[in-house]
Amino acid sequence: MQQLTKPQAFWAWFQTNEERLFQFERDQDNMFEELAHALAEVSPELTFEFGPVDQGKREFIISAGGVKNAFPFVETLAGAAPTLPRWIVLKYRQRRDPIMEMSINGTTVKPEDVEVALMSNGRELGIRLYFDGYTKDTHQLWGMFGYLFLDQALGEFDVETKLGMIDFASTTAKGNAVTYPLPKLPELFDMHVAKLTRVH
Repeated sequence: MQQLTKPQAFWAWFQTNEERLFQFERDQDNMFEELAHALAEVSPELTFEFGPVDQGKREFIISAGGVKNAFPFVETLAGAAPTLPRWIVLKYRQRRDPIMEMSINGTTVKPEDVEVALMSNGRELGIRLYFDGYTKDTHQLWGMFGYLFLDQALGEFDVETKLGMIDFASTTAKGNAVTYPLPKLPELFDMHVAKLTRVH
């Protein structure tokens, strides 16, 4: 008997547990732990998101967790997905509209309170996110907020493939920088990317 590849073994597990996964809210902690373990068998960097039930279907998003080196595992795993009538399998965290506020470790940030500055050297784009309360000592916290907000605004694939420098700073450090509220970023980003594409 031919041994299953790791992606095939994952989807076999998924199909066996499909009903529990579709109704994951009934036992969320255990279900998510089992799913994370199954994904880790493919690659330790892989993570996931679920969408809400909409017209009898759910989105299952396979994410590289912001690790570009894990992109091939996302591609391979999604490409090996069997036909799943109740599921929409998506690669990478998708853009969200509207961008949602987030809470991490007791700190809540609204997207409209985050300011962004886009920079271009003519070849690639860089971005700086400005937060109230940012300090060098709390850089890790604001970095988590920053990357999760960027994934919401631009989608994981664009963040990892179309941005060069990504930086975080305090709103008190803006100086003369031209900044925009985070909800305006998708439109501005797409406009700048289009300009770079035309140049090259």
